[in-house]
Amino acid sequence: MTRSTTLSRRSALGLFAAGLASVALPKSGFAQINTLNLFGPPAGPSITLAHAVATDRFEGIAQSATFTAWRNPDELRAGLTSGNIQLSVVPIQAAANLYNRGFPIKLANAMTNGLLYIIAEDEEITRIPDLAGCHIAVPFRGDTPEMILSQLLAHHGLSDGDFQITYAATPIEAMQLLLAGRVDAALTAEPSTSAGVLKGKQAGKTIHRAISIQDAWGEMTGAAPVLPQAGLAVTGAFLDAHADDLQPILTELEVATKDVLANPMDAAANATDALGMPAPLLAASIPNSNLCARPATEARSDIERMLTAMAGPGLAKIGRSLPGEDFYL
Repeated sequence: MTRSTTLSRRSALGLFAAGLASVALPKSGFAQINTLNLFGPPAGPSITLAHAVATDRFEGIAQSATFTAWRNPDELRAGLTSGNIQLSVVPIQAAANLYNRGFPIKLANAMTNGLLYIIAEDEEITRIPDLAGCHIAVPFRGDTPEMILSQLLAHHGLSDGDFQITYAATPIEAMQLLLAGRVDAALTAEPSTSAGVLKGKQAGKTIHRAISIQDAWGEMTGAAPVLPQAGLAVTGAFLDAHADDLQPILTELEVATKDVLANPMDAAANATDALGMPAPLLAASIPNSNLCARPATEARSDIERMLTAMAGPGLAKIGRSLPGEDFYL
């Protein structure tokens, strides 16, 4: 405990006696963390984190809680390695890669079953093979979205000469390239997918979700259309200091996820400032974000199927091995 919350022996005995004489102390009396700092991308699962913070779900676990959005995977990796980020929604592939390199990180849960889409104006684009001859905007070069799309393209026999790629810094930028008419299709993640559809209407264009990457993934792997691409990761530093608090945090995130799905407008209103996006857009994205809060051990088979398929020959893209059992909290 910090100095501001340290009790003298006499004060501690007094509180103990008061506890014996009452039914229970207020929930907030048990808070052990001064400030619970949560981080995540400007994407679907972060709506859950922002909503949980706004609705005081962590009262009793922490004296206060904050949510901060990171903007790209490089910013996330820098925050993790510096210790400034200790509890964050991360691309699971990135967490596995860090783990395999010896970085002390564990996966606590999966917070989406997939939120990637190909959007396009051309209604004849409905399947991965239809991308032949297309100019595609792809965000986060070298990271999860590109790795997943690359595996799907290769599975359908499409090589570099069959399409053209323009790399974008973010899914929002990929969507903007499509709206500007500079590409034929864009790989996006919710809520940028919904933004493309809504902004297209405003511009007199019919932008549609041409391909669900989740469905295409299920077809490729012969399994359910589940792509657990992001989950809550926790660093060794956080576990060393607050291991006993982690399960209560995860329990509150399960409750918050159910609330987001049941009340998308309320959740969107609570997340709009944190994510810097309008509430109607965030609300529209929630049904297409496949939000969940699956314990990592429960999601392990889906995660390993995803990592195996996307990591390339010899699992080279994730450090040449699947993460060990202790990666899953």
